[in-house]
Amino acid sequence: MGFWRQQLAGPTDPARDAAWDDPPPRKGFFTDTSICIGCKACEVACKEWNAIPPDGDLDLLGSSYDNTGALGASTWRHVAFVEQSTERIEQARESGRRLIELGMPGPRPAAAAPVAEPVLAEVPDFRWLMSSDVCKHCTHAACLDVCPTGALFRTEHGTVVVQDDVCNGCGYCVAACPFGVIERRAGDATVKNAGVAQKCTLCYDRISHDQTPACAQACPTTSIQFGELSDLRERAQERVKTLHANGFTEARVYGGNDHDGVGGTGSVFLLLDEPEVYGLPPDPVVTTADLPDMFRKAGFAAVGMLAMAASVFLGRRR
Repeated sequence: MGFWRQQLAGPTDPARDAAWDDPPPRKGFFTDTSICIGCKACEVACKEWNAIPPDGDLDLLGSSYDNTGALGASTWRHVAFVEQSTERIEQARESGRRLIELGMPGPRPAAAAPVAEPVLAEVPDFRWLMSSDVCKHCTHAACLDVCPTGALFRTEHGTVVVQDDVCNGCGYCVAACPFGVIERRAGDATVKNAGVAQKCTLCYDRISHDQTPACAQACPTTSIQFGELSDLRERAQERVKTLHANGFTEARVYGGNDHDGVGGTGSVFLLLDEPEVYGLPPDPVVTTADLPDMFRKAGFAAVGMLAMAASVFLGRRR
């Protein structure tokens, strides 16, 4: 049971689990939101390289300077604009300080040595939080687990890719994703891949030829970094330490813990506030994690029903 449980939750090597022999080191993204300027070059580069059709009329939203709104079938990279007041910034710093006192952020044990009391940087009157969101390429990807046609597969780089010509548009993957990333593309027959589930591929075609994904290649501030996932996680932790030392206690890592509900993600983020502020679930859980327990309970129920049916049958014969 332990082996099978680890295939559904907890730390593991997803490429080896997918039967890749001697796979290369797992690849991923590190998105440092503290240096994102909201230029949306990543969105444009992603659309151009992957030939993604326009997502709506691209007018500015009424509540933001954003014009795409959220991740979707035709927006594989999305830059969020979050406006914050002094009060909210102070709350973010207090929240970050509590994480520091608990030995977080990071996967280190809670019993780690206490961190020295940081000196808070000056709180501005106003700020924008800008963050380029993308598919998380989860260690345990529910979208892949529930796909009945095999349209989604795990690559040798540990990422998750949709095969357009295999997807039947059933939508099971859409409901299974704990991050709300994957979506079926709307439109008629004139729209490319209409009715087919779509999401970021981490530019599988580019990284298979030792190239950088289009979004990371286009980012002018290196807010989006691509590379070996283990190196990116270390960079994220070092960046958080630097920000904390400079008084920005609100900095924290998201997605870098192999013991979270999805076994860690292939996309790591440095955030400047709680995940919910960016529209991210604070504690995502893969929707297939409880399958062993569900099967066990279903087995007990089936045995109980058989025992009851047998007792009724034997009682009538007497």
